[in-house]
Amino acid sequence: MDYVISLAYRYYATNWLTEKSDVFSFGVVLLEIITGRLAITKAPEKLHIIKWVNSMLERGDVKNIVDPRLAGDLDINSVWKAIEVAMACVSPNSIQRPTMTYVVMELKQCLAMELARMHEGFEIDLDQISGMNFVHTGKTPLAR
Repeated sequence: MDYVISLAYRYYATNWLTEKSDVFSFGVVLLEIITGRLAITKAPEKLHIIKWVNSMLERGDVKNIVDPRLAGDLDINSVWKAIEVAMACVSPNSIQRPTMTYVVMELKQCLAMELARMHEGFEIDLDQISGMNFVHTGKTPLAR
């Protein structure tokens, strides 16, 4: 929770969001996607997702970090990489947070690992993935 308070305080004090604060927010959302949990649990202790993931990582319990609906059908290396990216995004020191360009590149590598696992025996070209264009169906809003 210290991370969120720190981030919220900096925004309150400066009234200015930065690319690095956006990276932090993206990291929280990425952790929510990976874990299937809310950013702050509604349990009596109100545990923030960053602290929960940190405690699981300290125990080496990566498999239980992943949303149980996804468990068993993922490459553990791509999961580790995605968690590492998310945790880098939520670093308490904004200078240590990666750029979104780096985050996208790393997540594309996670995707490549998953595609390669799903299509064993086939070579996956990262350049092909980096050039992927996702078609907008009109059913969801476009990203800004």
